[in-house]
Parts: sequence; C-alpha cells; structure tokens
Amino acid sequence: MKILLNNNDLNEALGEVSNLGFVPTMGSLHKGHISLIKKSLKDCHKTIVSIFINPTQFNNIADFKRYPRNNKKDLSILKKLKVDYVYLPKKKEIYDFTRKSKIKLRNKDKILCAKFRKGHFEGVIDVMKRLTHLIKPKKIFMGEKDFQQFFLVKKFIKKESNCKIIKCKTIRDSRKAALSSRNLLLKKNEIITVGKIAQNLSVFKKRLKVTKEIKNLIHTKKDELNRLFNIKIEYLELRDEVNLKLTKKKLNSKLFIAYYINKVRLIDNF
Repeated sequence: MKILLNNNDLNEALGEVSNLGFVPTMGSLHKGHISLIKKSLKDCHKTIVSIFINPTQFNNIADFKRYPRNNKKDLSILKKLKVDYVYLPKKKEIYDFTRKSKIKLRNKDKILCAKFRKGHFEGVIDVMKRLTHLIKPKKIFMGEKDFQQFFLVKKFIKKESNCKIIKCKTIRDSRKAALSSRNLLLKKNEIITVGKIAQNLSVFKKRLKVTKEIKNLIHTKKDELNRLFNIKIEYLELRDEVNLKLTKKKLNSKLFIAYYINKVRLIDNF
C-alpha cells in the first residue's frame, strides 16, 4: 500500500495505471466504507482511497472541527484490505487553483439537504471535480445512504469526465441503523434510537399504498417520530429515485429523512 501525500506523489504513482477504482472518504472508516472499497478491489485493477475532510462542504465550523478523525486506525484498516493507494492530501494540494466561475445548483436541485445546508453540495461537487481531475479514475464508488450526494455528483461529473459513478447499497448495523462516521459522536442509547427510527420508517415505506393521502400520512409520521424519539426532523419526504421530484408513488421512490438527535445531524433513505 502506497501512501500519497501530495500531487507529485499522486501523478508519479498513477501515471501508468488503467482501470482505476476510486473511493473518496473523509476518514473515520466503517463497514460502509469497507464495502465500497471491497467493491472497487473486485471490479478494478487498482484501487485508491482518499482521506480528506473537505472544509468547503461544512456550513457549520463547529461541525467541521468536531468531525471524527482517526488516520492511524484508518490506515490500519486500509492496509489489511490491501488497498493499492491512499491519498492523504493537505488543503493546498486540492485547492491549488481558484475557479473562474462558482459552482451553482439549479433551483430544482435546492431540495432535501441542499435546502437546509447552504453551500454544502457546492463544496462537495467542487472537491469531487478536483479529486476526479487529479486521480482520473475509471470508476468512483459512492454509498446509497448519501443518495442526494450521489445524484448530484453523478450529474456534474458526467459532464466533464468519462468515469462511471457506481452506487453501492447502504450498510446497516444489527439494529438497522445506517453506518455513518457521525455515529461516533452518539452515545450507545442514541445509536439504539437511530436503529428504531430506521426500523419504523422501513416498515412505513413498505406499507405505503398509492393514495392521494400520502402527503398527510407522511406529515402524521413526522409528528409521530418527533413524539416517540424526541428528535428534530428537518425533512421527511417521498421522492422519485430518478429525478428526486416529490412523488405520491411508492414504486421507484425513496423516503428521505434528515434529523438531529441531540446535536448530531443524520440522514437516511428507504
């Protein structure tokens, strides 16, 4: 496993590599990340994993500062997986030029997390464009839990790159809580609550029927979750998988949620 600390190391290492798989991460690796990496190792000749906590996608400086960090543990995990390359850049390596024009989302894309986290996805898209330009992968592997992120990155990256964005299923613990680096900020009883919320919504989605009352049903479910679990819900919405438009159809749709448990913001979809 080669550890690449700057762009010169990166260019030298990847110069002759073809069929390269790329797994972008912000570290604090868990089984969700590991599933992406294993998929890349299986599908591609070589695999590179990046660990970079991108400051431009945080709309809250306190959130950025307390984001979990553990490079020593991460590198140990990656070594055991026999990853080919690990890219550990500093901010100056990624942001080595200023864009002539800012990345802007269309109004139709300012939904879900984009509505509540101003500038977040602009930061995500910017860093993913930069990383893709530097690494030039054939495939990028991303988790389905961050579905809107996958949707927007695919939309923007496809315009200027030939690489494929591969969507991989959400990995959950034994209680059905979606794995997330932010889970490290939660207490044990809070993780249990996250699992109960996931179970509740999974059953709710399966029981949804085609009806004009879906909007009311979702509103009632939102109130129920707030009451049962003492959480602060930002959104609970049913949207089309293909275009993320609001829908009343259970088929080919996803139920999206974002909520705070204590002061930790979590997202999921079903």
